[in-house]
Amino acid sequence: MPENPTSTRATVQLTEKMAAAGADVVLVVTPCFYKGKMDSRALIQHFTEVADRSPVPVVLYSVPANTGLDLPLDAVVTLSQHPNIHGLKDSGGDISRISLIVHKAKSQDFQVLAGSAGFLMAAYCVVCALANVLGREVCELERLCVSGRWQEARVLQQRLIEPNAAVTRKLGVPALKQAMDWFGFHGGACRSPLQPLSQEETLMLRKDFSNNGWL
Repeated sequence: MPENPTSTRATVQLTEKMAAAGADVVLVVTPCFYKGKMDSRALIQHFTEVADRSPVPVVLYSVPANTGLDLPLDAVVTLSQHPNIHGLKDSGGDISRISLIVHKAKSQDFQVLAGSAGFLMAAYCVVCALANVLGREVCELERLCVSGRWQEARVLQQRLIEPNAAVTRKLGVPALKQAMDWFGFHGGACRSPLQPLSQEETLMLRKDFSNNGWL
């Protein structure tokens, strides 16, 4: 029976061959032959061993359209701390996810790369729901970037990521309407069949804003 070409051993051997051929860095795709078993624990172990043994730096490659498997956020954050893992190429196209990875992967040496021209512009500039709540701050982020004040922009961007995720993929439109009410705007009631936030969800939403200094 032929060996799984994305097994840890096969991947290590391939990185060694690529380094010997002159590669400066290797792009390592998520192993997917047994994707039902590829949870965060297995993926962290796989990429850690590959990075430990690779003669050149490793860039993680998440391409779920081809592998059927997204590299989990918690796994990326853990792996970003490895000294020989220098970044992630994300071809999934989920801008909120990419933003969260940038926010949570604190290593200065870890770069997150948009993996497709199909969402390249969106990776630079998104039309964000959060502008309904923190419109002035979202505009300020754009001004900081245009003027080249990157350190200030980075700090502001990090403070916006969790609230943005809360009013989009995490809790959605009901959360956006609730947050608008908190900031002096009229969010109004959700249209059926959307339901208002539960008490637990409201507390979760408030925490995402207060932890980042907005409430």
